[in-house]
Amino acid sequence: MSKQSATALTLPTGNMEAYIGAAFQLPLLSAEEEHDLAVRLRDHNDLEAARGLVTSHLRFVVRIARGYNGYGLPQHDLIQEGTVGLMKAVRRFDPDIGVRLVSFAVHWIKAEIHEYILRNWRIVKVATTKAQRKLFFNLRSAKKRLGWFSRQEVDEVARDLGVKPETVLEMESRLANYDLAFDGSDTDDEDALAIAPAAYLPDLRHEPSRMLEQADSAASDRDHLYAALDSLDERSRDILQRRWLNESKETLHDLAGEYGVSAERIRQIEAAAMKKLRGTLAA
Repeated sequence: MSKQSATALTLPTGNMEAYIGAAFQLPLLSAEEEHDLAVRLRDHNDLEAARGLVTSHLRFVVRIARGYNGYGLPQHDLIQEGTVGLMKAVRRFDPDIGVRLVSFAVHWIKAEIHEYILRNWRIVKVATTKAQRKLFFNLRSAKKRLGWFSRQEVDEVARDLGVKPETVLEMESRLANYDLAFDGSDTDDEDALAIAPAAYLPDLRHEPSRMLEQADSAASDRDHLYAALDSLDERSRDILQRRWLNESKETLHDLAGEYGVSAERIRQIEAAAMKKLRGTLAA
């Protein structure tokens, strides 16, 4: 297949096996062809050259994406995210740096797949910091047996990955947990529905004693606020009332004009009143 026909080829959609088969049939570019296409993209924003660079490297995206099948996410989504990473790499690739595009693109392909997995593998994020992300994608391969790590294994993994042992223990605990639908609506199994959280976690929002407790608490807070306001002088109370409690809030300049002082003076009075108010409420 010529370079021209490779860039003009339309990959099949709707059938992942056909797409993967077509991706592996696309010819690889020689170093000279790759360099020429990259120069055309960089110097002339040639989108056809960009297409040629992307399509000729799709097989590498598929190979990398297959390495993440153990996370239980759809393969076509992993390939799609990896292709986004490849396109970003193509846009940033400098043909004069002396390396092949595939070596440069690996980082971008994996980065997009990693982001997708972290967004979708669990309802609750399991990895947020750089150290946790590193652990997330290495901990499974680091495990030598089923079950929890021994202290020696924790120390070995921490040393190999350059993280603290506490970080290894925390990530191991997170990976051992699993998501559970609140109402069990994702299954038709009646036994599974019976043990769904909705069956044993009560909704206490409208429980009478809790509602009464909340109403008493709100009334107490309101009484404390009014008592604190009464402790202020009339001007300070009026400024706070009109700046914060009325539905129609007034500006510093509006109050400054009415009291015949500067807006800065109104701000100072407001700040002093707020400080006194907090002190009274905290007492």
